Amino acid sequence: MADKPIHQLFTPVDWLVLLGYLVFCTWVGHRMRGQQASIRDFFLGGKSLPWPAVSGSIIATELSGVTFIGVPAGLFAMHGNFTYLQWAVGSIIARVIVGVWFVKVYYEREIYSSYDYMGNRLGKGAKTLATILFFVGSILAQSVRVLVAALPLKVVTGMPIEVCILIIGVFAIGWTLMGGMRTVIWTDVMQFFLFTIGGIIALFTVVNSLPGGFGELWGTATDFGRTKATGWEFDWFGAGRELEFTFWVALIAVPFQNLTVFGVDQLCAQRMFCCGTPQAARKAIIFSSFGQLVTLLMLLVGAALFVHYEQHPFNAYEAEVAFPANAEMTSAERMEAAPFAADPVSGKVSNVRVPADGDAVFPMWIVSILPMGLSGLLLAGVFAAAISSLDSILAALSQTTLSLIYHPERDDGISADDPSLVGKSRILVVFWGIALTFFTYLLLFVKEDIPILPLAFGMTSYTVGPMLAIFLIAMLGKGSVRGLVVGTVISFVIVLFVRTDVWVLVDKIAPSFVESLGDLPTYDYDVEKGKLSPVYSFVWAWPLTAILTFAFGLLVPGKNKSA
Repeated sequence: MADKPIHQLFTPVDWLVLLGYLVFCTWVGHRMRGQQASIRDFFLGGKSLPWPAVSGSIIATELSGVTFIGVPAGLFAMHGNFTYLQWAVGSIIARVIVGVWFVKVYYEREIYSSYDYMGNRLGKGAKTLATILFFVGSILAQSVRVLVAALPLKVVTGMPIEVCILIIGVFAIGWTLMGGMRTVIWTDVMQFFLFTIGGIIALFTVVNSLPGGFGELWGTATDFGRTKATGWEFDWFGAGRELEFTFWVALIAVPFQNLTVFGVDQLCAQRMFCCGTPQAARKAIIFSSFGQLVTLLMLLVGAALFVHYEQHPFNAYEAEVAFPANAEMTSAERMEAAPFAADPVSGKVSNVRVPADGDAVFPMWIVSILPMGLSGLLLAGVFAAAISSLDSILAALSQTTLSLIYHPERDDGISADDPSLVGKSRILVVFWGIALTFFTYLLLFVKEDIPILPLAFGMTSYTVGPMLAIFLIAMLGKGSVRGLVVGTVISFVIVLFVRTDVWVLVDKIAPSFVESLGDLPTYDYDVEKGKLSPVYSFVWAWPLTAILTFAFGLLVPGKNKSA
């Protein structure tokens, strides 16, 4: 097997299992679709979905295929460890707040999104502003999630990446059209169970291969600094991975981000509206905190991968997958250029040469080590998770777009029970599905020249704070849209000059301008490398921009017309 290219290890049996799983998910979605007579059925699942299923769907949406691949990769790559798990503290705090306070106001009347609530309380302007922020923060990020999942699938299956993206797009549109949120949620539940089972299988496969079992795995990972789980460093302004994954960031900054992610952003919040009662919705969001155990499991899988490749270093074909950058170099040269992993405290060096990100390592291990059929099942889970992430955003984009056009929550002559709105919703699903699939293809063509991943996920830094502030102002029932717009613009400018992702794009056409930014107190510029680096950590932008936008919304005078 070591003498075969990775994609040749993906057997016809694996193909059969992969396709069979996707067909099975489609059949389950069809069986669970229920009645689709109104947008209440299409977007809220008839408000009849059981809270455990909704909770599992929230977990699956939060994790996604990117997490299934990316969390082990993050630990495997240079300086990876368990400190990311500290963010669970802020995440759990946020879910409890959402469950106790946000859910209560959402169920005061039937609405379809948090933006409808903002419109009811502050007027159409607030609803439009929040919806636009949702569009900006999610469209690029979701396209990247599809691309990031498709890249390793292309490597291990041998299919062209364009085909991988097309399969994800077609199934996502089909699943959403089939049964709206009911199909989305029940297929999410399937991904949640497959992810969990897949992680357990991967962990125990490595443990059983070691003479010393789990003790040997943990000891070896500890020897090279991979099991560090706490970071108590405190620096309000320091940038860098080590200062982003600390307890203080988890306690102070992460709750602001997660309040938006779980309580305001329609991608996750839409699920809460599918429960029949506020009590059920509260249980769904709070019990989704157990999803942090899946994150812990995948971190352990990352440690297991590290130990496996410590004892079985990459061969030439594996190096092709693990070190894909710089196509002018041979795989051996690429691997030789990569640094050895080392414990930053003791300096002990491992046998593992680690790639910069390692996103392809776990899928490669699945195909290389697991028995045929089982590897197909786990990679089918990655495919299905990418589909699930896309169909979730399709449902959210369709609902928010429809609400901007028709305002079905208002008493303006358009009833939410109007059957024609379901047809319009389906048209919007197809429109957004084609648009996002096309956008993913566009990212594919420019990814060599532009660092797409940091740009996409960095977009949430621009929108998280203002979206939360708009919601909090709506809860108060007083404030001005004019002030919220001012606060949003100021927040955008602050993040613009803290992060570097936009300037990386500008650097392609105006490098001298980007170099001049090094004179600002927020940046350092390395002349030799031609690289602009942030001085301040972007994570503090989450609370800062939320507080600023809230203050402007409350203090700037303005007149709001009730929706």
